[in-house]
Amino acid sequence: MTKQIDAYPIHIPQADLDDLADRLGRIRWPDPGTVADGSQGPHPDRIRALVERWRRGYDWRATEALLNDWGSSRTVIDGLGFHFLHIRSPEADATPLLLTHGWPGSILEFREVIGPLTRPREFGGRATDAFHLVMPSLPGFGFSDKPSEPGWGVGRTASAFQELMQRLGYGKRWLAQGGDWGAAVTTALAHMRAPGLAGIHLNMVMFQPTAQEVAEATPEERRMLADAARYDREYSGYMKLQSTRPQSVAYGLADSPVGLAGWLYALFQDVSDSGGHPESVIPLDHLIDHVMLYWLTNAGPSAARFYWEGVREMAQGMPAAPIPLPAGVSMFPGEQLRLSRRWAEARFADLRFFGEAERGGHFAAMENPVTFVEHLRATFRAMA
Repeated sequence: MTKQIDAYPIHIPQADLDDLADRLGRIRWPDPGTVADGSQGPHPDRIRALVERWRRGYDWRATEALLNDWGSSRTVIDGLGFHFLHIRSPEADATPLLLTHGWPGSILEFREVIGPLTRPREFGGRATDAFHLVMPSLPGFGFSDKPSEPGWGVGRTASAFQELMQRLGYGKRWLAQGGDWGAAVTTALAHMRAPGLAGIHLNMVMFQPTAQEVAEATPEERRMLADAARYDREYSGYMKLQSTRPQSVAYGLADSPVGLAGWLYALFQDVSDSGGHPESVIPLDHLIDHVMLYWLTNAGPSAARFYWEGVREMAQGMPAAPIPLPAGVSMFPGEQLRLSRRWAEARFADLRFFGEAERGGHFAAMENPVTFVEHLRATFRAMA
């Protein structure tokens, strides 16, 4: 089995961009619905504004050039091709850091933190805060291969990412960070005690409060429980569909760029700390970039299936023991699934950092990159 790592320059054929432009020029729009807010999903006015920018002003080639400048690479692990960005710090003693994205995001979730993490002295940090960054696309996401058989869930992905770090020569000591599905993969790496993994940071913790924790919840913890209940009641339709019948939505995600955009935009609307206006905290072009990484690679259907895989893994039971490696946790107020420090302390054997941000939501690195970087630095300084 080859362990070769290849440069992977991205150049989308112009014919694909022309096809997209043609589709965006002949949309059959839905009626506006019966409410003026986002309680039924993204209002057509929002998606119309996104499409108008997509058609006139948005520049995919600029994003394509950024991805290529950031060390676009590819390797095959366990029979599946993985695309990743590999961005080396100019600091010789930088620590390798694996950053894992989630859905409906992509490797571009971390674009605003690349500079501060790789060149910290230019952004108020120390040379010892420098990281070599490795940012892989999850199986079926972006330019990674689409699994053709069941089984590519969180655990197998974590094993593949462990191998990726070894192949890059980072097996001696490295760190990992994640939110959303990235948090699940990062947590799995910690439970696996992946060789060389010295610690982790999460901006979302997948957990279920115990009956005793619910009964003894403080007023702030009760607000957390209420937000989690609201998420399940109002915002989680995408998750339930993708976890049970992902192929049902696959046809729309593959055939309609606007259908795909509306499906992805909905979660940015619902779980960002933006009052339902994600464009107020994330540039619209950046939102379109994420849509493009799903559209151009036809990854909408395969990314949706990751939920089908992940939920089946979770049904088999999550590890009951506390996460064994040194860890840091950041809670952002717009995140719907939050936990308190004392709940965290029961779930981490060695919690080195617990931070609460003043703003930001589920997409922490995009919404509040300054605090995200500060929390990563504080976490990993505590593990030096």
